[in-house]
Amino acid sequence: MKYIIIALSIILIMIAPFFGQIPLSLETLLNSNSMQHQIFFEIRLPRLLLAFFVGGVLALSGLIFQTIFKNPMSTPFTLGVASGATLFTAIGIVLGYTAYLSLFAFLGALMTIFLLFVIASRLQSSQTSSLLLVGIALSFFYSASLMVLFYISNLEQSYEIVMFTMGSLDIVGFENIYLIMIASAVLLFLSYFYQYEIKLLLTSNQLAHLKGINVKRVNYILLIGVSIAVGVAVSLTGPIGFVGLVIPHIIKFVTQKSADKILYSTFFYGGVFLVASDLIARNLSTASDVPIGVVTSFVGAPFFIYLIIKRR
Repeated sequence: MKYIIIALSIILIMIAPFFGQIPLSLETLLNSNSMQHQIFFEIRLPRLLLAFFVGGVLALSGLIFQTIFKNPMSTPFTLGVASGATLFTAIGIVLGYTAYLSLFAFLGALMTIFLLFVIASRLQSSQTSSLLLVGIALSFFYSASLMVLFYISNLEQSYEIVMFTMGSLDIVGFENIYLIMIASAVLLFLSYFYQYEIKLLLTSNQLAHLKGINVKRVNYILLIGVSIAVGVAVSLTGPIGFVGLVIPHIIKFVTQKSADKILYSTFFYGGVFLVASDLIARNLSTASDVPIGVVTSFVGAPFFIYLIIKRR
């Protein structure tokens, strides 16, 4: 069954670029001067890669956050990184710097990470939950600031801000793909390098400390690494909710394994889930693509509720 699911996932990834409002075929792709060739290599393929790597980053980040905070409801956006990126993007829109929105979003994420690092340096190793509360407080502050920007912005600017908050995978070319690939590689490396520490943290911080692990240092390295990766993802696509919450729980339920043994499968199926969601968004009979964040919630929420009921 495991290999069947993997095979179906790979097939889904391979056929996804061929479906959309404009149908494509292998014959037309061979002609480099055709419109279908440009659509495939400049739009569909970069969008597929963006969806896969962003989905993988969000899913794996959610798993690591749930491990560190010992909270099954933690998501990649728990510490306010996505809220900071959204706020700075809105600032860029209101100021008229629409060509640099990705840069504004990343700066917002970095500023949030810096604030969290300064605050974390004043906390004890056992106060990870306090850092979680700080992140929630920052999210509320950013949300209030965003409401102020809505109030002072015009109708067009408000529309751009709303569309960003819904998430989008619209991309042309491979320029930004390399950024998310590097962020994914760094996150996977951290997961591999600290796999043993993650296993101990699953039990308790006290056990990890008794085993000679510097719990505070490991936690903050993972949190900073995850937050930077999430910041890169949000700067490219906007906040895409639910992936980091539902995918780790689904993988745990299906495999019946602990978090340290499903790190790579969580990344892979997070990417597959977002690719599938994007495939749905692009093939609905609507005037334009449905925002990807809407699709992930509609698709993931019912299935997640079903798993919760089944687990009792």
